[in-house]
Amino acid sequence: MNKLINTITMSAASMLMLTAASCGNGEGTPVAEGFPRPEFKAPADSIFNIEALEALGRVGAPAVSPDGKTALFAVSFEDLEANTSHTELYTLDLTAEKAEPKRLTDSEKNEAGAVWINGGKTIAFMYPDKDDKMQVWTMNADGSGRTQATEHEGGISGFLFSPDESKVVLIGNVKYARTAADIYPDLPKATGRVVDDLMYKHWDEWVTEIPHPFIGDFDGKKVSATKDIMADEPFEAPMKPFGGVESFAWSPDSKILVYVSRKKTGLEYAVSTNSDLYAYNLESGETNNLTEGMEGYDTMPAFSPDGRYLAWLSMERDGYEADKNRLFIVDCQTSEKRDLTADWDYTIDEFAWRPDGKSIYFIAAKDGVTPVFAINPADGSVSTLIQEQADFNSLAPVGNDVVLTKRHSMLRPDEIFRLDIADNKATATALTDVNGPVFEKLVMPTVEPRMVPTTDGKEMLTWIVYPPRFDRNKKYPAILYCQGGPQQAVSQFWSYRWNFALMASNGYIMIAPNRRGLPGFGTEWEEQISKDYPGQNMRDYLAAVDNMKKEPYIDTEHIGATGASYGGFSVYYLAGNHDGRFAALLAHAGIFNMEAQYLETEEMWFANWDMGGAYWEKDNAAAQRTFANSPHRFVDKWTTPIMISHGEYDYRILASQGMAAFNAAKLRGIPAEMVIYPDENHWILKPQNAVMWQRLFFRWFDKWLKPASTEAAEEA
Repeated sequence: MNKLINTITMSAASMLMLTAASCGNGEGTPVAEGFPRPEFKAPADSIFNIEALEALGRVGAPAVSPDGKTALFAVSFEDLEANTSHTELYTLDLTAEKAEPKRLTDSEKNEAGAVWINGGKTIAFMYPDKDDKMQVWTMNADGSGRTQATEHEGGISGFLFSPDESKVVLIGNVKYARTAADIYPDLPKATGRVVDDLMYKHWDEWVTEIPHPFIGDFDGKKVSATKDIMADEPFEAPMKPFGGVESFAWSPDSKILVYVSRKKTGLEYAVSTNSDLYAYNLESGETNNLTEGMEGYDTMPAFSPDGRYLAWLSMERDGYEADKNRLFIVDCQTSEKRDLTADWDYTIDEFAWRPDGKSIYFIAAKDGVTPVFAINPADGSVSTLIQEQADFNSLAPVGNDVVLTKRHSMLRPDEIFRLDIADNKATATALTDVNGPVFEKLVMPTVEPRMVPTTDGKEMLTWIVYPPRFDRNKKYPAILYCQGGPQQAVSQFWSYRWNFALMASNGYIMIAPNRRGLPGFGTEWEEQISKDYPGQNMRDYLAAVDNMKKEPYIDTEHIGATGASYGGFSVYYLAGNHDGRFAALLAHAGIFNMEAQYLETEEMWFANWDMGGAYWEKDNAAAQRTFANSPHRFVDKWTTPIMISHGEYDYRILASQGMAAFNAAKLRGIPAEMVIYPDENHWILKPQNAVMWQRLFFRWFDKWLKPASTEAAEEA
């Protein structure tokens, strides 16, 4: 277990040094240069391992100063001893070649959401107050002069200044639902929750508060006169659990705030994805629904630089949370709406206006990677600016032809890149190398795209990740990766838990198919999985395994399968339907009993759409097919050792699903192991739990897929 050392590792040298910077933390304490990286000593074989994974810095999205000369970004490192992560802010000179990041903060707690204000002379950010509640703070551009700007009761989770910086919208919580004391004031210690409608739980919490937008005045130092613009409305803005400041857009004249909300509660909320964009007029106090009649998710509003147009992402169908994200614009003068991507068959993740408004840059999964595109608002023509064996994420235009972004792959985490655009093509230049000092000591796996024939005559892109120093003359165990979502891309993603580089570095060949249901291959490919969970996508998984089994370097007797969420469902289903292909299985947060899942989950639109309806709808063929193929109905065919993990704060797929699967395996006499995290949700997030999960992952698969090495280790 690594400890966060007091000395600082410089990104440009291997020596350790501590240098006083020209700025301070507001209390007269010098700020240390470099990155506070956990101590890391490369293993003797130079192979990527869990310790290396935990030593990596996690780079945040850059914000560009108004003059385009400086980037502001955050870097986080895990502190295993403290069982938390720590974040500091950095700036990068964009005018100098190979500039080194300059560290601005050296704080006890974490800064978040940092942006430029005051023409680039000031930085605004979130930081805890004396009561440990997040507030807006400001500091000079050099990191000095920290001042608390808000005293919002209960704290905030986000903020966005108006273009003229006279106003700011704060995301703060308001009370929702009644407590026991509200109902019976004479029973102040009663803890019972009285529930009379759905959505009483969401993802990992009992819903007792919901976010609202508060607009306040800003005089350059303090925020005052905050007003809840949705006072007395029992609706969320932004939408939980993932909505943030991207759910708000100020008009360039600072007179209108557009926000995203799904103005529904209870059962109506639970069965609908119909969110809308609302325009709040600061002068009149009136609110207008801009997307009334548009039935699916409407999110991420952004005004064009001249204010003539408002762009946003829009899904068409109510109840389908993985529908195609279309890029819509509305003419604010004529109210004419247009779908710019009507003739483009992919779903958009994020976008940003070019500063002159002549095009919109956007990111979308396509062909197994996530490139950067540009679309012409006049005619909807799309250009692929850059497509690599990598994923791009975040867009921060510096000028009309320069964009800052982040890029990662299966072999390297995010770093900041500059895209220089000319003639509808972009070249990428790395601006940061936060993790270079770790990777320069390591030998990494290799990644190969492979086109696999499917059982219905199509071809499927499958990523194959080979161990470091791969030798085709040797035999290797393999693991099939089953993606969650279920409609989430298997692109060149980097994950700190489902890390293919780490898995391959432990001696496994990783098989990661872009099976039916994944974005990036057109709407037909992506939507095939809906109402057909155990269908063609499962045959796609087996096709990928069978294709790899033909290779002489695959140890066909030692192939495993793993996945989380829908991937966990896949593992449970394959456990009873794999015809001896797998020697070991591992499922995290998976659906085991579809009937129970239909009633246990909270966002009912998800279950209704994906399962096809309720199990009591006997005349609903799609629903009956779904529930007839629930994994728990095939337990009589289970023969393969299985490990199960789950978090008890997971209210999307309850931990009881994992417990039921484990109990079934034990009752069947099948070797099984279960790990339950009482303080985790759908994801394993706490550093020590994450390391524990990785260790258990490899302990389990090594036992069953590397029996010779396991026996030798036990004898030693």
